[in-house]
Amino acid sequence: MKVAIVTVDGVTVSQHFGRSPFYRIIEIRDGNVVNEEIRKRGTGHFAANSNRENHHEVSHFNEQGRHGYGADADAKHRSMANEIGDCDVLVAGGMGSGAYESFKRAGLDVILTDLMYIEDVVNALISGNLENLADSRTD
Repeated sequence: MKVAIVTVDGVTVSQHFGRSPFYRIIEIRDGNVVNEEIRKRGTGHFAANSNRENHHEVSHFNEQGRHGYGADADAKHRSMANEIGDCDVLVAGGMGSGAYESFKRAGLDVILTDLMYIEDVVNALISGNLENLADSRTD
């Protein structure tokens, strides 16, 4: 299993998917970490052509006022999913519901967690005890 965990510093899980500049990619095989890398994100708020000031104007909102919907948002989410297309699981502290749904459609097992440290996330994944808090950690 290959896991992408969004991070600002390589040690902690980013609490907001879109504001994390890196993925820490961890490959787990037979209950052991067999490979790790830090991968710089090229999409989202950290893309070279990102318009951070107009993020909420560019992103579309659904009828419930939740952002991350519409053709522009879907295209952005697809490019983000492509960056980690070799991964099976995506872990973050939280993300918009549109992004969450897009990553699920892209075939990723998306887990939103309140665990702070990547090491704790990896241990919980290996033991099969990582709880998905998606209902309370999407906006």
